[in-house]
Amino acid sequence: MFDSLTIQSHKGPYTASFSDETPASFGRSATGKTHVIVDQKVLGLHTERLKKLTDSPSVLCLESTEENKSLERFPSYVEHLVKNKVQRGDVLLAIGGGIIQDITCFLAATLLRGLDWDFLPTTLLAQTDSCIGSKSSINAAGAKNLLGTFTPPRSIQISTVFLKTLASAELQSGVGEMIKVHAIDGPESLAALEKDYNLLFTDPAVMLHYIRRSLLIKQKLIEKDEFDKGIRNILNYGHSFGHAIEATTYYAVPHGIAVTMGMSFANYVAMKLGRISEAKYAALKPLLDKNSRGFGEVEIPLDGFLQALAKDKKNTGSNLALILLDPEFRPVKTQVPNDEAFRQICSQYLQSQRGRE
Repeated sequence: MFDSLTIQSHKGPYTASFSDETPASFGRSATGKTHVIVDQKVLGLHTERLKKLTDSPSVLCLESTEENKSLERFPSYVEHLVKNKVQRGDVLLAIGGGIIQDITCFLAATLLRGLDWDFLPTTLLAQTDSCIGSKSSINAAGAKNLLGTFTPPRSIQISTVFLKTLASAELQSGVGEMIKVHAIDGPESLAALEKDYNLLFTDPAVMLHYIRRSLLIKQKLIEKDEFDKGIRNILNYGHSFGHAIEATTYYAVPHGIAVTMGMSFANYVAMKLGRISEAKYAALKPLLDKNSRGFGEVEIPLDGFLQALAKDKKNTGSNLALILLDPEFRPVKTQVPNDEAFRQICSQYLQSQRGRE
C-alpha cells in the first residue's frame, strides 16, 4: 500500500492515509465524544463494515443532496448535536463524499468556535480531490458554495473498498477531477492518464496510483496558496462552467462530469479568444468527451447557464473570472467581459454539442 501524505496547513499538518480496508478505529477523541455524520446510502451499503465507526450514540444520517448542504438545513444539524451534548474536545467524523464533507467541515469550523473533525471519503471525487486542501463550502441564497471556510480535517483515511459500490457515473465524476489536475500538471501527466484511462475502471491498483498522484499534484498547489489567493486559482479549471452546468440542469449532471464538460467548454472559449489553436482544442476533446459519456443529451439552456455563470463568486464587476488555457497549455485566471460576444461563443458551443451521443 502507498505511503501516507502529510499536508501542511495553517492549523498544522494533517495526514491522508491509503488502504484497501476500512480502518477499525478512526475519528476517536481522547477527551470527548465522537459525533458521526454519515451518508445514508453509504451506511446502507456498508452497514457491517462501518459498524465499529458508527458505534456512537450521536449519529446524524443524511442524504447527500445539494439541498442538504444549504444554509437553511443547518439549524436541524446543530439541534441534533446540541441534543447529543456536543462540547469542546469532541470530534466530528464525516463518512461520505463531498457533500457530507462540506456539511461536517462547516459545522466543525463554526460550532463552539471550532471542533476537530476527521474524514473517511467514500466517493472517488472526494478521495481524489476534495479531501485535501482545507476548503469546504455550503450553498445559500440560491447560489452554490457561497459560504465557506478553510478548516482542514485532523486526518483522512482513503479506503478503496468503497469504490466497489459506486455507479459508473460516480467513478466518471471522480475521474473528471483527476483529468483536471493532470491537465494542470502538464501534457506529459495528462498523456499518461489518457493512456491508462480504461484501466482506471478495471484495475484497483491503477486507480489507487492515480488517486495518490492526483493528491500529490494538488498538494503542491495548496501548500503554496492555501487560502486561494493566487496560484491555487488554477484548480478551478473547468469549475466556473461546470458549476453553471450543474445549476442550470438542477444537478442532473454529477459534479466531476460537469467539470469535465466545463473543461471542454473552457477550451472552446480559449480557442475562440485566440488563446489556443483549433488543433489543441481538438486534441484535448476526445478524452473529455469520453469521460462525459452518458450526459451528452442533457439539455443546457443558454440563458440559465449564463445567469448561473454570472453568479460565480470569483467574478469581479461585469467581468467573468475564468480559468482558461494559455498558448503554453497553462491554465491561467483570465478576466473575460460578460458581453454579447461571449454569449455568442457560449451559444455556438452548446449548439455544437447537441446530439453528439
